[in-house]
Amino acid sequence: MRKVFYVSVLAAALLIGWQLARDDDAGVEAPPPMQVLHRGNGNEPESLDPHASRTDSAATILRDLFEGLVTFDAAGALAPGVAESWKVSPDGMTYRFTLRPDARWSNGTPVTPQEFAYSFRRLVDPATAAQYAQMLEPIVNARRIISGDLPPGELGVEARDDRTLIVRLESPTPYLLGIFTHPSTFPVHPPNLEAHGRDFARPGKLISNGAFRLTGWVVGSHVTAERNPHYRDNGSNAIDEVQFHHIVEQASEFKRYRAGELDFTYTVPPGQFDWIEENLGNQLHISPALNVYFYGFNLTRPPFEDELALRKALSMAVDREQITGKILGRGEIPAFGWVPPGIHDYEPQSFAYADWDRERRLEEARRLYAEAGYSEENPARFELRYNTGSDHERIAVAIQSMWKEALGAEATLVNEEFRVLIQNMREKKVTEMFRSSWIGDYDDAYTFAQVLGSRFGLNMTGYHDPAYDRLLAEAATETDLARRREILEEAERVMLADHPVMPIYFYVNKSLVKPRVRGWQDNIMNYHYSRHLSLAAEE
Repeated sequence: MRKVFYVSVLAAALLIGWQLARDDDAGVEAPPPMQVLHRGNGNEPESLDPHASRTDSAATILRDLFEGLVTFDAAGALAPGVAESWKVSPDGMTYRFTLRPDARWSNGTPVTPQEFAYSFRRLVDPATAAQYAQMLEPIVNARRIISGDLPPGELGVEARDDRTLIVRLESPTPYLLGIFTHPSTFPVHPPNLEAHGRDFARPGKLISNGAFRLTGWVVGSHVTAERNPHYRDNGSNAIDEVQFHHIVEQASEFKRYRAGELDFTYTVPPGQFDWIEENLGNQLHISPALNVYFYGFNLTRPPFEDELALRKALSMAVDREQITGKILGRGEIPAFGWVPPGIHDYEPQSFAYADWDRERRLEEARRLYAEAGYSEENPARFELRYNTGSDHERIAVAIQSMWKEALGAEATLVNEEFRVLIQNMREKKVTEMFRSSWIGDYDDAYTFAQVLGSRFGLNMTGYHDPAYDRLLAEAATETDLARRREILEEAERVMLADHPVMPIYFYVNKSLVKPRVRGWQDNIMNYHYSRHLSLAAEE
């Protein structure tokens, strides 16, 4: 009997194979192969909870997993997201968002205005401890809720019906639509959050409303997301799966790109840049960026607390041109101010010594160093903490040498894993000076100005200047755009005079992109949603 069974199975298999061959001959197409996009994504994200994350790597994943009221198109321009349209009251104080009828969560249920209202309240709730809570400060009562003076239910948002969300503002906010593109304003699924608590943002549990859903996370390696079949525009999405590869070392990322393991890179290694430009020029993408690389001073403790002269001396002793030209050499711009060039309707401000030659800067740096009470016999000693990465280490070693040679200052370099550095920066207990960067959340100077406001959750320096805070408050309520620009420019000048940060260079967006990637468009925001891309067949 067993022998007869085997023969029958074999005959059936041959019959099926013959029928498939006949179908092929008849012109029936085989299903297309899955499109799996492999993205370099820098450091490992600290969280995929939209209200708890803060890093660029997390934001990139969140923009694929979730969608806010407003989004960006492939060219980096604002576009309708979950909201198909919106109306603004004549006084600019009320926004009425109409949600798409086909907006769905990854479990197939509708995305509702009630869920956006719930999520906005969670963001500003002090119990959430969201570092981006201040993003919603333009909304009525947000400031008082964040400070604990009012309950979250008093936030000026209202679900008028199953498709209408009303947002009431304290004052007109020209950049409000830009705010609603930020991952911190993405909605969370209330039953999902309440069922799983802090673990709701893990694979197998997370319910999201973007073009992809979270299916895997191998710590230290990659995050995997698969197509969300319930996404409102799923028919236009060519990508079936995305793998976000977290590779700290740029040289390692480049090797994996050349080996065909990545479709595009997070960045480009400096030591290979000339070779890449010569040999892979058609794959190299460089464009302006809204991003500043800086060292921050911890102003809540010695040695930099109340030591303006020392902070200025250290800043003036740094040869930014050498760092951008010789150490990096990928088009980066020396930074003598805080707001990058190219931002919309703004004239970036600079340190008073930005136009001085190197010798004049060094002469003034030595005078200030002595004024602060330091000398060859009594050198300034402090720690500079930076996260793992070849660029960070090379820059830190170079600047350490510049300080030693020019001033005699002795900086101890402390290399930390990225999450550890972030935690130390937040707590401000052990950091004296730290490496960081800030990427603009929207194309407006306020996204840079706000970072150093005394009440902003991501102000890691502890900078607190009443004049600066007052100017920020004025800018937030000013309806005359020309006057608003003047206020923000004045705020930058005030802050730069205080030297709470040491800007070193302005980034450029730089990536290697395989020729088979279709739909890529360079843009100042450097946003490349996976759903805007597709993969051509390998040649």
